[in-house]
Amino acid sequence: MRLNVSVRIRITPADIDTDFSTIEKELSEISKSYGKLHSAEIKPIAFGLNCLEANILLDDSKGGIDEIEEKLRKLDQVSQVDVLDVSRF
Repeated sequence: MRLNVSVRIRITPADIDTDFSTIEKELSEISKSYGKLHSAEIKPIAFGLNCLEANILLDDSKGGIDEIEEKLRKLDQVSQVDVLDVSRF
């Protein structure tokens, strides 16, 4: 697999008490079919609410970001998924 696309996403939790380690594990598993989870970081949004920003490395011939977004949105712990940046390297 040739990983040549970096995708940065923001995952907003459904609840302020969401366990981000669970979301990160799910994201890692989901990403394996299309590439790999490169990094993940919890970042504050506002009023005690945090989000998970992650970098996923993908093979552009396989695509995958739409499928990853769709699978993440189906998780009970996830309220919103936004693609922040896509770049080739």
